Amino acid sequence: MLTVKTELLDALRLALEDLLPGAGAKAAFESPKVAAHGDLATTAAMQLAKPLKLNPRQLAEKLCTALWATPAYPTWVDALDIAGPGFINIKLKPAAKQQVVREVLAQQSCYGKQAANGQRMLVEFVSANPTGPLHVGHGRQAALGDAICNLFATQGWQVYREFYYNDAGVQIGTLATSTHLRVQGFKPGDDCWPTDPDNALSKNFYNGDYIADIAADFLAKKTVKSDDREFTASGDVNDVDGMRQFAVAYLRHEQDLDLQAFAVKFDNYYLESSLYTTGKVDATVQRLTEAGKTYEQDGALWLKSTDYGDDKDRVMRKQDGSYTYFVPDVAYHITKWERGFQKVINIQGTDHHGTIARVRAGLQAANVGIPQGFPDYVLHTMVRVVRGGEEVKISKRAGSYVTLRDLIEWTSKDAVRFFLLSRKPDTEYTFDVDLAVAKNNDNPVYYVQYAHARICSVLAAWGGQVSTLAAVDLSPLDSAQAQALMLLLAKYPDMLTAAAEGFAPHDVTFYLRELAACYHSYYDAERILVDDERVRRARLALVAATAQVLHNGLAVLGVSAPQKM
Repeated sequence: MLTVKTELLDALRLALEDLLPGAGAKAAFESPKVAAHGDLATTAAMQLAKPLKLNPRQLAEKLCTALWATPAYPTWVDALDIAGPGFINIKLKPAAKQQVVREVLAQQSCYGKQAANGQRMLVEFVSANPTGPLHVGHGRQAALGDAICNLFATQGWQVYREFYYNDAGVQIGTLATSTHLRVQGFKPGDDCWPTDPDNALSKNFYNGDYIADIAADFLAKKTVKSDDREFTASGDVNDVDGMRQFAVAYLRHEQDLDLQAFAVKFDNYYLESSLYTTGKVDATVQRLTEAGKTYEQDGALWLKSTDYGDDKDRVMRKQDGSYTYFVPDVAYHITKWERGFQKVINIQGTDHHGTIARVRAGLQAANVGIPQGFPDYVLHTMVRVVRGGEEVKISKRAGSYVTLRDLIEWTSKDAVRFFLLSRKPDTEYTFDVDLAVAKNNDNPVYYVQYAHARICSVLAAWGGQVSTLAAVDLSPLDSAQAQALMLLLAKYPDMLTAAAEGFAPHDVTFYLRELAACYHSYYDAERILVDDERVRRARLALVAATAQVLHNGLAVLGVSAPQKM
């Protein structure tokens, strides 16, 4: 139906251009709010009425006459109805809707994907400091980042996944101190144990069992290897720097295991420390100073961020000579631009909202050609976990929070991904563990996967090759249920485009649930494996196309499409 829609849109564009030069750019279709009104609609007559000084309904009548005179509309359109102040509702012939089945079966996994656009984009997500296991908030970020990458890949972008983390600083020092105390035999609760007065969850800092595991492996002189580093422990109880390096490598390895269990892979790991060792932070500060965008006050160096819309100027270098955290962020984003990424998206928690204005201000002040609004941000809220009707807040392994691996082990990778993507990122979300393992229609991922498995069961019972269905006679697909299903299949490409533009993978979950419901309704209304060969093959083609789109959509989310359940 994509071909049909393109032909109809081209004809509309030419008709509008004949009415008013330049008006062809207004050619567009939308879906009628009431399905019974038609399959497509256009508001072009209302938009052109004023410049043409015509009554919108009269202009709509004139436009309909012009459309009927084109080859495309008599071929594919059953009726053009004018409604309200000048809406034109378009009712398609069954043959037009049936074309989507051929398109899906011909394109298979490529259905819905756009041609490569030659542009590169970078998505930075998870970016957890190596101080503990990944928590469910990191899980939401991992699901979001990976799905957004997949969405933009369907739109022709060359997508690059990056994980950025702080491998130095106060938190890493606290990690080393905690490990050192464990090595010496101390434990959380002892008077010498490090505390964080700003940690509302617990007085103890890094008090999970994983610290004891790190200490034991350090004393055992083990070697740990992660995606970006490898380190062998000395076993020396006084080797605090070695403990720091070992603990970072150990936790990076643990995070790798978490990400592997979640089926998330990164193209690169970027170290904050490298921004200092390569001089990029100093170079950024110098560039801003030479551009006249900084000033000295109270012994600190300030950025004139109010020149770029920030609510106040920001300290860059403190009195003690250390940089505030947004300075390396600016340097880091300059490297993203210099590496050739025209589009950059950062997936972060809502607690990072305050950094957006100052990072963008720093990038504009640096005057390196970066456009305004760079980078894009997707901010997400944290996740509550409920199990057995009660909120779960503590993991023995982590000490103060539920880990991503806990959630995967309690449910499944598929359930965690689908559930964490089923709401807008900035919406509070409660993950119901019991619902995630339920095998009923209330569980959305089960409902969608079951629709796919149900179709696979039908195709297996038939026993033929799906490839032979691409050229069958589709004219028997004329029932209301069949046409509704085909119209929904036809919406998949536009849904992907809109979801990518809006950084909205939750739109994919909504679409898949709607498609599964539509298929279940069709299955209940019409038998597939009927005796009539012509009808049977047409219906098999339709359900095979539906299975393919379910598979494609689940793949965007990083969720499997099982053939049996």
